[in-house]
Amino acid sequence: MRLIVKIVLRLVRWVPLSRLRAWMLRKIGVKIGNHCRLFKADWGTEPYLVELGDHVAVSNGVRFLTHDGAVWVYREEYPDLDIFGRIKIGNNVCLGFNVILLPNTEIGENSIVAAGAVVKGKIPPNSVVFGNPAKVVMSTDMQKRLMLMSRFRFKSKGMTYMEKKRMLSSFFQKDVFHEDRSKQSGVE
Repeated sequence: MRLIVKIVLRLVRWVPLSRLRAWMLRKIGVKIGNHCRLFKADWGTEPYLVELGDHVAVSNGVRFLTHDGAVWVYREEYPDLDIFGRIKIGNNVCLGFNVILLPNTEIGENSIVAAGAVVKGKIPPNSVVFGNPAKVVMSTDMQKRLMLMSRFRFKSKGMTYMEKKRMLSSFFQKDVFHEDRSKQSGVE
């Protein structure tokens, strides 16, 4: 069985469809809710200890670590020592690029974990977290307000590749970053 799990965990990184990934991961014990988007992630050596709620996005490079490998330091003194922990992700959560989730981590619903965060412990619902170690920096309500106020917000859903490229190229050909600096310093 261990060999089958290893094969599935390697294959799942190359499967192009999120639904097929979810099906394969469920077969080896990952609990996955409905309407999840699963990109190329590392599901650890005990994938059956991972649970995802509904409407969860798992970005590329996310790592689910369900065991503590640091027991290696004590292996001579305690040859049978192993430390394991579950990872539970609530409903409506986005895990950014290269997030690392350590054993015994629980992320509350409606939360955002920023790219590169290293998370351990319990994250309350409606939180935006980032950093190493990850810390709650604001509520998702505040993040939503900031996103809605952003001058870099676009309505691109449904556009073709070329339409989107023209729109974004046109916008970013202006020196929008220089404009921001000159407005802040009062220079025109």
